[in-house]
Amino acid sequence: MRGLVVGFIAASTFSMAAYAQTPSWQFKELLPQALLLGKTRLTVWGFKIYDAQLWAAPGFNAARYASQSLALELTYLRDFEAADIAERSIKEMRRSASISDAQAQQWRNAMQRVFPDVKAGDRILGVHRPGVGASFWVNGKVGGEILDAEFSKLFFGIWLSPQTSEPAMRAALLGDSAT
Repeated sequence: MRGLVVGFIAASTFSMAAYAQTPSWQFKELLPQALLLGKTRLTVWGFKIYDAQLWAAPGFNAARYASQSLALELTYLRDFEAADIAERSIKEMRRSASISDAQAQQWRNAMQRVFPDVKAGDRILGVHRPGVGASFWVNGKVGGEILDAEFSKLFFGIWLSPQTSEPAMRAALLGDSAT
């Protein structure tokens, strides 16, 4: 399945502790400046994979996505194993950069640590923290972090890089900021 991965939410003032203490996702309270840029559904060969929503602060520049805080949330519409999500993520990340086998294995292991097997209806939220890495939540609970700025840039590039395998999805997520 193309473009499988997880999601994210970010702003410079966002903290995992604040999110973990919130019983339900109250987006506007935690990220008051963030706006929904776009949303879409990934369907592959007629199979519904996930719904995606992209959030970022006003003035978000799609050409500079890697240097800005942002968030992507995926709501899965099918069941997937964590290993499959991690493997597909590496394949998609390699579309925009050369990744050594050793680095790919390290990132694959890290993703399997923070991504669970998902069932239809599960939500994974990913937060891109430029220069730091990525933080993830699963169904409103802390999933973990991958503190590697290059990983975060390439991971979120799965959806936001011009080299994405799903250009229509990218355009829908970026909305007006794509220009």
